Amino acid sequence: MPLHPSHVAPDFTLPVAGGGQVSLAELRAAHERGVVVYFYPKAATPGCTTEACDFRDNLASLRGAGFGVVGVSADPVEDLEAFAADQHLTFPLASDADHTVAEAYGTWGPLTFGDRTFDGVHRSTFVVNPDGTLRLAWYDVAADGHVRTLRAELGVLEPVDAAVRP
Repeated sequence: MPLHPSHVAPDFTLPVAGGGQVSLAELRAAHERGVVVYFYPKAATPGCTTEACDFRDNLASLRGAGFGVVGVSADPVEDLEAFAADQHLTFPLASDADHTVAEAYGTWGPLTFGDRTFDGVHRSTFVVNPDGTLRLAWYDVAADGHVRTLRAELGVLEPVDAAVRP
């Protein structure tokens, strides 16, 4: 069942790349305006790499505006560690290997790739307010460009180096 703005975001504690765990409650407490929780289908695939690098490249402006970021997939921690290292990702990547959190957020379900249909994570983005309610709930977003749209929706200014990027 999909979530909507003003719903209470399902809390979670998940293992992360690099060791340890990440808790939504702790992230909410650490970021004055909220937390961006984004779900992606599979680490190191072209679309997921584009999306993760877009969050990486915009992380300073999101954090500067008071938002934290966490990426969630059903990948094992080892795959997330390699992905984070390869792409120089500096925000937590959480492993939801049993897809319990994805199910709670309504992002787990049938996907079609070519002529194959299988269950997996739908690319989706949520913004969780410090009080635990959802500010945004976007399902089936495009990998390319949705961080720009998200930043505009949140009123986050362009990063300082935007003029030098292609």
